[in-house]
Amino acid sequence: MLDLTRDPLSDPLRIYRYRDGIYAVDLLNAAVVHLDFFTWLAAHPSDAATICRELQLAARPVDVMLTLFKANGFVREENGVHRVTEAAREHLVQGSPWFLGPYFASLKDRPVALDILKVLRTDKPANWGSSKAEKEWTKAMEEPDFAQRFTAAMDCRGIYLGRAVAKALAPGGRTRLLDIAAGSGIYACAIAAGHPDVRATVFEKPPVDQVATKLIAERGYAGRVSVLAGDMFHDPLPTGFDMHLFSNVLHDWDTPVVKRLLEKSFAALPSGGLLIVHDMHLHADKTGPLPVAEYSAILMHSTEGKCYSLGELAELFAQVGFRNLQYQPTAADRSLVTAERP
Repeated sequence: MLDLTRDPLSDPLRIYRYRDGIYAVDLLNAAVVHLDFFTWLAAHPSDAATICRELQLAARPVDVMLTLFKANGFVREENGVHRVTEAAREHLVQGSPWFLGPYFASLKDRPVALDILKVLRTDKPANWGSSKAEKEWTKAMEEPDFAQRFTAAMDCRGIYLGRAVAKALAPGGRTRLLDIAAGSGIYACAIAAGHPDVRATVFEKPPVDQVATKLIAERGYAGRVSVLAGDMFHDPLPTGFDMHLFSNVLHDWDTPVVKRLLEKSFAALPSGGLLIVHDMHLHADKTGPLPVAEYSAILMHSTEGKCYSLGELAELFAQVGFRNLQYQPTAADRSLVTAERP
């Protein structure tokens, strides 16, 4: 039985950051070479809506792009208007003797950079890993082979991250956890291991529910972690749980979908129920942290979502009815955001 209460002896932060930020360079490449974005912005300080309109780009990917550039110190925002910084004016704007555009141009045909350019223009996610042999991510997850591979990828990181979630979580006497779109169930298992009074249920759609059932049993948690087949979009969330966990879920979807999921959670939780969101979260002003802004680039590329800021979540929670937002860092640039159903 895997000991999910044990921490590794070494810190894997740098390893996580290599993988999580792998598409950030391609987003910068697309902006510098294909859009000549910084030269345009230097001449036209603008709000996000104007940038989208004038450059014929979509709102969600532009938000991710601007967040990345603010976190890097290439762009600053004042009263909603974005301007280039001195670093960008010297090194990313044409006409400067230190302009690095040609240096990036040698990499302009990288497949991910070309995919990101399409996403910026269309808001349609590219295939996972830019693979032309796969369907888009949401459709590919309905194929058993892809679902197995993707779930395994998320499962291996969850052994470490799940332990951090369990340590940060304070159930406050609550004992029934619903892990929504839980993948392999690793987070439910880790929370059960760290909190002996908690019983958990993984809520997943086929074929991932079968993958989860197998892995939970192999880890020896079948007695405390069950699996319930269902679709969080098309089925009501089951009642009888006083905690809902969305771990690495909300970042896959655009704002209207996130709000709809939060509304379903609010409807199913009892009074005093706890909403738990485990993810990578941006500062309220979207100026960082840089590793989170970099991770948002891969989400922009391959999913319909992005990393959300604490300000965006606070606004969504308030609209839905959740109260008492709390934030706590966990591990590898991740954090828990919790709120209560009054």
